[in-house]
Amino acid sequence: MNTAGALVTAATPRVPLLDAASAPLTARRYFSDGDPGPIVAALASVPELLEVTLPFLSTVLSASALDARTKEIVIVRTSAVQECRYCIDAHSVVALDTGLTVAEVRTLSERSPASLPDEREAALLAWIDAVAGATGPVQDSVAARLGASYRDYEIVELTLLIGATMMLNRFCTALSLPTSTEVTMRLTEEGLV
Repeated sequence: MNTAGALVTAATPRVPLLDAASAPLTARRYFSDGDPGPIVAALASVPELLEVTLPFLSTVLSASALDARTKEIVIVRTSAVQECRYCIDAHSVVALDTGLTVAEVRTLSERSPASLPDEREAALLAWIDAVAGATGPVQDSVAARLGASYRDYEIVELTLLIGATMMLNRFCTALSLPTSTEVTMRLTEEGLV
């Protein structure tokens, strides 16, 4: 996990990360604008999965009833709980771009329990930690606290976002996907490495 003072190391992927020339014909359109990143480059080896996974992820991660700040809190915190270095690094940059401060990103990316001063966001962090950091049912008190700050449709979307992030966390961590040089440079500039 990347926290302040930690060194970001280059990962050696456990599967080949395909480029446009080596990707199957049905996956090449994802390379038309250049390097699509390690997730797509790994998924390209199985175009059938690429074709269904990307639209799902795009829908879950794109604009919705939840604002970008909330989505990035969910993604960075879930990734920290799941200890996914790739996702913490990549989404720390996105989180900064959506208005989170370096201190907030640092707090979210720590494995220990995190807290934000806003009660709504504090309730969200408790929900994330309960969903992503444990097994079995979520405690009623955690659910009630979230329910006091979020509407039912938001809770559904938040929970799906946590689950989708967990799926990506395990995918990226298991395959040891590397953090890009650009992301590493930005994290260094912001003092997050």
